[in-house]
Amino acid sequence: QVQLVESGGGLVQAGGSLRLSCAASGSIFGINVMGWYRQVPGKQRELVATITSGGQSNYADSVKGRFTVSRDNAKRTQYLQMNSLKPEDTAVYYCNAWVSIRGWDRETLYWGQGTQVTVSS
Repeated sequence: QVQLVESGGGLVQAGGSLRLSCAASGSIFGINVMGWYRQVPGKQRELVATITSGGQSNYADSVKGRFTVSRDNAKRTQYLQMNSLKPEDTAVYYCNAWVSIRGWDRETLYWGQGTQVTVSS
């Protein structure tokens, strides 16, 4: 079994910063792309950022220049540094990862349980 556990969410004032972490554990051969998504009630889950195993990153336009995604492959952990937070960043943030368990198998997408980020104005 593979588990993704997020941490680091909370309440912050507008203009503040938070750092989210997402640690993968279990029977893992390798992790390809990892990502962060967010969701507010009544809306679809939306992409925030992704990062490949080689460190290439991609961001939603709404967070470019404010958020930075990174990862530590040895620790099987990715991070999301969120600066200059805005009230519209308020959401439940989910991490995901494309995981290979045996090395020769098809990668499977796993999701974390989510962590709440609330930005007050």
